[in-house]
Amino acid sequence: MSEARRKAAPSRARRKKHWALRTLGWLLGLFFVGIIGAAAVFFIGYQMTDIPDPNKEFKTNTTTVYYADGKNVLGTFFDQNRKSVPLNQVPKTVQDAVTAAEDRTFWTNPGISPSGMARAAFNIARGEQLQGGSTITQQYVKIMYLTQERTFSRKFSELFIATKLSRQTDKKEIMEGYLNTIYFGEGAYGISAAGDAYFSKPDPRQLKPNEAALLATVLNNPTVFDPDDKSAATQKRLLDRYRYVLDGMRQSGTISEANAAEWSKKLPPLNKKKKSPRFAGTKGFLLDMARRELVKNGYSDDEIVGGGLKVKTTFDYKLQIDAVRAVFSKNQPKGPNELHVGLSSVRPQTGELVAMVGGLDYVKNQLNWATAKARPGSSFKPFAVAAALKDGKDLEQRFQGDGPIEIRGGKYDNELGEDYGPVSLLTATEKSVNTAFYDLVDNEMENGPSKVADMAEAAGIPKIPEADRDAPALVLGPNAYASTVDMASAYGTFAANGTRMPVHVIKEVRDQTGAVTWSEKTKIKGVPAIDPEIAKATSYAMQQVVEAKGGTGTRAKQLDRPAAGKTGTAGGLAVEKRRANAKCKCDKYEDGDDTLTSWWVGYTPELSTAVLYRAGKEGESDLDPFSDDPAFFGGNYPVKTWLDFMEPALENKPVQEFDQPDEDSLGTPTPTFTPTPTNTPPPSTPPTTPPSTPPSTPPSTPPSTPPTTEPTKTKPTKTPGRPTFPTFPTGPPDTPETPAGADPTNGNDPPTRG
Repeated sequence: MSEARRKAAPSRARRKKHWALRTLGWLLGLFFVGIIGAAAVFFIGYQMTDIPDPNKEFKTNTTTVYYADGKNVLGTFFDQNRKSVPLNQVPKTVQDAVTAAEDRTFWTNPGISPSGMARAAFNIARGEQLQGGSTITQQYVKIMYLTQERTFSRKFSELFIATKLSRQTDKKEIMEGYLNTIYFGEGAYGISAAGDAYFSKPDPRQLKPNEAALLATVLNNPTVFDPDDKSAATQKRLLDRYRYVLDGMRQSGTISEANAAEWSKKLPPLNKKKKSPRFAGTKGFLLDMARRELVKNGYSDDEIVGGGLKVKTTFDYKLQIDAVRAVFSKNQPKGPNELHVGLSSVRPQTGELVAMVGGLDYVKNQLNWATAKARPGSSFKPFAVAAALKDGKDLEQRFQGDGPIEIRGGKYDNELGEDYGPVSLLTATEKSVNTAFYDLVDNEMENGPSKVADMAEAAGIPKIPEADRDAPALVLGPNAYASTVDMASAYGTFAANGTRMPVHVIKEVRDQTGAVTWSEKTKIKGVPAIDPEIAKATSYAMQQVVEAKGGTGTRAKQLDRPAAGKTGTAGGLAVEKRRANAKCKCDKYEDGDDTLTSWWVGYTPELSTAVLYRAGKEGESDLDPFSDDPAFFGGNYPVKTWLDFMEPALENKPVQEFDQPDEDSLGTPTPTFTPTPTNTPPPSTPPTTPPSTPPSTPPSTPPSTPPTTEPTKTKPTKTPGRPTFPTFPTGPPDTPETPAGADPTNGNDPPTRG
């Protein structure tokens, strides 16, 4: 290499290093300019922002909820209950519970949270909704000085005012104002109203530390952390945050280690006042469901209660009246326990929940029997039909109709031990032949139960627990998989030829200015969930449940228009017997032959409606004493209630036909000789003529003079060949969301009827 080249090489290296340093310098310069610019913007904004006069009367704007027509008012959410108390009447334990929950550096921070500001900026950059203030001061500013609008300018006004307020106002004054204005749910604004609403203690000095911790837990989001919501997910979420608050109180020295450990075991018992009469009757369940969906859609409790929103729901004014009349008909059966009926109706083409009956009076009992999950029983079988068609089967393929059938070492039978011989999948669906479905799912389909679960979830059933996805009894829905809302929606997917429309109750939301802030037109989209031909063929099979002689839902033919559906009856051990077992430690009630749920889920092309019957306070008592049938079958009272709703709902409406499936799905019928059955006729075939008056005598003591229009059936004490249901756990019953006694399908017969 020449001397010139040796001298040139270092020169080029120096130039590269020089440019790298210059680039780094520029970047650092821009960074510092950005920092200075941001500081300047904040300083100018801070100087130009004045603290406005607070709304001393603290009046909120009422949110009004309408039926789908936008004219008939369903109700309002505004129910302000507020009483101010001075801070010296609020114990330190209560103040510390609130700071532990919402802002642990409240007494020392400048009123804003840098991390909260960064999170807000990040959300803005992603185009997401602005989040609420993360400090107590910011939350107080939003309530007292600003509107509930979600805008960039409002968010930064909140930051400037919070910073200035924190510098100019004593922290105790801010804490007092916050504790007297924050919303705790139940219409309660402020700590005094909250203590009164949840514990009947209007004086905060009467609150125990663990009660204060629960109130602090709830105020974060009164809908998400609603103590009235007994679902497993909500209760876990509530308990986890309650423990977080207690731990914060422990760390601050407010409560001892021992108290924190003891109180963390469970939530303190509530002593709630009666709900506002504005939620009385059946409409309270509709308002509650609308409110929960607003929260799910991103609206805060402050906006929902006092944001002056105009909310249009999907509930149809006339159809809701029809539903209430159908459920609370004078023709309902009488029995020894409370009878509960849940009804939900969905438009398959839109996913709109147009009618729902969850109970007689929301004020008296907030448990919604339309949204509480239950065992679907044989109403789960259509998902097996669809899974089989996807697996390459057709409706004329034949399966074992005689019982018992041996599956994985366990023996399973049909209801009342009935034998049917080899039956096609179509006939098995019509007559709800249990053994044929066991044969199909567990013998003729690889990973059959899992495929059934996949199909059910595709149709709209909530995710099925992993432990159940390989259970041999999955096809008969032995555990609490779905509510009436879920089932009406999932069957609606078949009615819509495989397109799943998310079920919803909010149609449109407008703010105070009239601007649309949420609309189903832009937010609700259909999902191609099931192959259209499979959906149409499954619908065809369920049409035969109604049309075919011996179908379990033939009473539905009275609708006098094309209809499809499926009965479902799930058995097990009634809660009273489980308690008796636990008390006496004996095997007195080893047979789980009580009827715990009874379903009819039926649909036309334009309306899918699910009806569920349950009994007892927990919905876990025996339904059989309410009926003279051998069991409380879905083809009886559930179909009657369905008809009482569907007939007026579709009156004077054009008759719509189902789309027909291709012939490949249907298969070719195989001529067979069907022997005359020698056993007791299957109870799944209901009489075609309803009784003139509902039976009121338990079947163990049949009426001396049976109705002339329907033969009286007596429930046998023990029918030879009838499946024996397994012994159930003897512990206390769970809530209806997760019924106790659910069968883990450990090789025994499942607690399910056809």
